[in-house]
Amino acid sequence: MNNLLSELAQIIEQRKQESPESSYVASLHHKGLNKILEKVGEEATETILAAKDAAQNGDNGPVISETADLWFHTLVMLSHLGESPEAVLEELQRRFNISGLEEKASRN
Repeated sequence: MNNLLSELAQIIEQRKQESPESSYVASLHHKGLNKILEKVGEEATETILAAKDAAQNGDNGPVISETADLWFHTLVMLSHLGESPEAVLEELQRRFNISGLEEKASRN
């Protein structure tokens, strides 16, 4: 799975350099961080709504699709900030075997 994230991150980095007229990723980078964050927020909302619908109707397809959109736009955000998905995976790895309650308390 890490390979998939790495491959996607590489594609995002490549497309970042392309013309905004020919690449959606390049157009987001060209519009700047605020536009990227707007897309992350939009996709987060759509994911929440799809999850609520899935809980009612049992169809998880839309929530999977919306989660993929959310993850993708989050990867674009990380790319814009000069970060990689590996940095997030390392943070998740660091949190293994730590109680969620303990980890949250350590941030205060």
